[in-house]
Amino acid sequence: MKKTGVYLIGALGSISTTVVAGALALSAELSPPTGMITCSDAFQGIDLAEVRDLVFGGCDIRQPDSGRADILEKLAPVYPRILLAIREDLQEFQLGIDIGCAENCGEAIEKLGSGRPFRKETLRGEIDIICSNLRRFRQKYNLDEVVVVNLASTEPPLEIGPYHGDIKSFEGCLNRNERGKIRASSLYSYAAIREGCPYINFTPSNGALFPALVELARNAGVPVMGNDGKTGETLVKSALAPMFAIRNFDVMSWSGFNLLGNLDGEVLSHPDNRQSKIRTKDQVLPSILGYSPHTTVGIDFVPSLGDQKTAWDFVHFRGFLGTAMSLQFVWQGYDSMLAAPLVLDMIRLAELAKRRGEGGLMVNLACFFKTPMGVETHALHEQFRFLTDYVDGIKAELAKKSENRLLENFPPVRMTGRGKV
Repeated sequence: MKKTGVYLIGALGSISTTVVAGALALSAELSPPTGMITCSDAFQGIDLAEVRDLVFGGCDIRQPDSGRADILEKLAPVYPRILLAIREDLQEFQLGIDIGCAENCGEAIEKLGSGRPFRKETLRGEIDIICSNLRRFRQKYNLDEVVVVNLASTEPPLEIGPYHGDIKSFEGCLNRNERGKIRASSLYSYAAIREGCPYINFTPSNGALFPALVELARNAGVPVMGNDGKTGETLVKSALAPMFAIRNFDVMSWSGFNLLGNLDGEVLSHPDNRQSKIRTKDQVLPSILGYSPHTTVGIDFVPSLGDQKTAWDFVHFRGFLGTAMSLQFVWQGYDSMLAAPLVLDMIRLAELAKRRGEGGLMVNLACFFKTPMGVETHALHEQFRFLTDYVDGIKAELAKKSENRLLENFPPVRMTGRGKV
């Protein structure tokens, strides 16, 4: 049995908590894998890691005793059997996490870690600590592979410059300890790649995977992908906008307003951090429609909502003979419950990619992200085709190998003629 480690950055957050809780529930057969794409029939037979074989660890800048299992507490009346069965294992996970890094992440994130002192290391020193934590995690559980997933709070945007364009320039910044040119996400991804760990950036933070880091991953044969998980309003946009393009309707304006109540909403209430999120949400429509309608993207923090989120979108479009019409939709859901199954999907696919010797951007994961790196299309059905084509390619390879093995074991019989009598 092969064991795959999952190292979660932001391990005390609601999404991380739900990822671990969900994996525990699935392993104990307390719940079906609803929402997990890789559990559908199309993905059978490609030797994905089993959820029951995943081992979880991680880090956070907050104290373990402040772990946010609040989403599970609120769902306890609905899922009491699940919560009761996994509570001890979940608490054990939360108490065993490492101290995280908040380097150059802004006031909103640094305030979250006020309960524990921040390290005063050089950038290289911080990277060495992260690498050491990853190695210790691997050794402690005798893991065959470790996948690192960034589920931390959204950082303020990083201004990408020439020093982020290639490995040599970026490593020069690290050697000179130029803190202003990196974010904590940059250090985590660099350390993960250096340790040979597949890396997934589920956050909008653009400091996690800039060109130098992608180049490093490609050269090292390490699969990476980001940015910003697509779970709610943008998911609907990427599925709905192609309809307007196909019907040749003229979208005049598309306004969306998002209400969030969890820690993500609290951090995004800070203008600098919110700007990172708006950037990723505001790129979908122009790519799909081929032009830029008037758009509004609003994000408001509503504490009483907790992990629930609500998005209301108003689409004003023009049809035949210039007739103005509109469409409205409301998307309501639990943020963590929407995100967690996608994270488990990507963990399985990233481990498979590493085992297959793939490195660099996993463009086949485009449908999971708002701004998928290395991919120009934002239409959901086109992005999903990247994934199904990838899976079909693997199945074709496996079928060919099986056929070759069969021929090796049973070589064709050569018929010999008998001469004429």
